[in-house]
Amino acid sequence: MNSAVVLSVLGTLLRFQGIIMIIPLLVAVYYNESTMPFIVGIVLTEIAGTFLWLRYKSDAEWKHREAFATVAFGWLTVTIFGTIPFIISGISPINALFESMAGFTATGATILDNIESHSKSILFWRSMIQWIGGMGIIVLFIAILPKLNIGSRHLFRAEVPGLKEEKIKPRIRETAKILWMVYLLISSLQIAMLYLAGMSIYDAIVHTFTTIGSAGFSPYGESIVAFNSPLIEAIITLFMFIAGVNFVLLYRTFYIDHTSIFRDEEFKFYTAIILTATAVLILTLRYGIAADPFTCLRYALFQVVSIITTTGFASVDFNLWPDSSRIVLVFMMFIGGCAGSTSGGPTVVRVLLLLKYANGELFKFIHPRAVKPIKFNGKVVPAEIIHQVISFMVIYFLIFVTSTFLISLMNVDIVTAFTASIATLGNVGPGLNLVGPMSSYNCMPSIAKLIMIMNMWIGRLEVFTVMVLFTPEFWKK
Repeated sequence: MNSAVVLSVLGTLLRFQGIIMIIPLLVAVYYNESTMPFIVGIVLTEIAGTFLWLRYKSDAEWKHREAFATVAFGWLTVTIFGTIPFIISGISPINALFESMAGFTATGATILDNIESHSKSILFWRSMIQWIGGMGIIVLFIAILPKLNIGSRHLFRAEVPGLKEEKIKPRIRETAKILWMVYLLISSLQIAMLYLAGMSIYDAIVHTFTTIGSAGFSPYGESIVAFNSPLIEAIITLFMFIAGVNFVLLYRTFYIDHTSIFRDEEFKFYTAIILTATAVLILTLRYGIAADPFTCLRYALFQVVSIITTTGFASVDFNLWPDSSRIVLVFMMFIGGCAGSTSGGPTVVRVLLLLKYANGELFKFIHPRAVKPIKFNGKVVPAEIIHQVISFMVIYFLIFVTSTFLISLMNVDIVTAFTASIATLGNVGPGLNLVGPMSSYNCMPSIAKLIMIMNMWIGRLEVFTVMVLFTPEFWKK
């Protein structure tokens, strides 16, 4: 592997990250808050980025190894430097790293106990990095930095979720630009709607950042409960649902074929899961908390969409719900949104293909000689894609089981360990018991926090991009 290529790009990423920090710096100036967290962050990030860029500047040929290393270490590097504003503002290094990783990976698992005690600029920073991380750091840089045009195809494939590379335009850079244009358009629309619904412009922006990024950070400890507004909840529910849809499919629906979204199998299955889970949850809530039908619908739909899209907002403390209701939400954590969306988790298309594969195997028991290919959107799915899906799910669940076991060894109850593990690996955010929606992860032991930081990193890059770094073959010449 050509390490100079990787280090050169890391330098470019850090230089741009320093520029991005100017935005929360301006927010601090506007609200007359301390600017030191961002001044120090900008200076240190720019110095490190410029050093790497000048020292290892390279136009060497890109290969798959360089792309995997750049994306994996790129996310880790910007996360580490993203901790600087948090540390300068008084948060301990390990907590700052946890918060920064939860931000960039759009997880929303916070360690802040008294969120409102922090400055608006720091809270703006943690929300903004979720918005950037939601669509993808590398995709953003491919779109705006010509230098990354070399090897952009490898970088795009290493970062963007999905079973295969989906392109809107022949050039990857043009595809990245269009994806970000759609992202900006949807974000602008939500900001306007939330503002008209009664939010301040600050609240509208930060909640849009964390809705469209399927992230879940809120500047309030009570999350969306703080607003107690069915209208605001309805708007956020709509945009969480949109953010969980494949962005390439959204573009094609808006600009090419308005009916394409209704023919897409993944979208139809995604919608069916949400409607079914919402109906089940309404029934369990109706008899579990004895609420009226409208309240049950309001709570059920919001939380199902929030959890399946891995956004992690809460419109009610579902930690207090009966077990039958909480189990429905835990099932949603193991699914995630659509491939190519800002959502985390295994993704709907993988679950759908696994179900089709299982159905095919049952069919073979009845008709051993029959050949029944697996089809998706009318096309036969190649065997290597099925093998990739199975491999992904096996590794994903091994990581989940291992992290659950390790966390449980630290005097953490099994429900907390179980849900904290899947909530961080799936980039969901809140779990149950000690890490419920109205709690934080600050109560967890430091070693457990490090495990969950790894979970968030691995989960956001869809397992393979990170796990390949731990194979001896990757580092062989």
